[in-house]
Amino acid sequence: MRLKRKIKTESGIPTSSLPDIIFMLLIFFMVVTVLREFQGLKLILPEAKKIAKLEGNTHVSHIWATAEGTISIDDVIIDMGKIRTIMYDKVVADPQLTVSLKADRQTEMAIITDIHQELREGGCLKLNYSAKPRE
Repeated sequence: MRLKRKIKTESGIPTSSLPDIIFMLLIFFMVVTVLREFQGLKLILPEAKKIAKLEGNTHVSHIWATAEGTISIDDVIIDMGKIRTIMYDKVVADPQLTVSLKADRQTEMAIITDIHQELREGGCLKLNYSAKPRE
């Protein structure tokens, strides 16, 4: 009479080194990740007696205007005529969008008025003028 052997081989994935691998990946991604901040243009903001800070940064688009007439939307230098279409697309994508206009102290009011008109025609009605507090 022949007896059958009951041999069970377990084929599993060893998990003893899994925490080491996870920590190495975590450290790797922490080292190679670059956090980008808004660079903007070099501006000297006007002073204000009373200011209010925007809540959050998720529904905000930044526009910079220099005294020379250079205009930048979210770190991209553009022409005055393109503000309307760019901001219209942004408002369609995010209806809660607030525009933060940062203009140099020496910027002519005609440039700011033109930007304001382009924003109005592009459907951006939530506008915030940025300033620094008076010291």
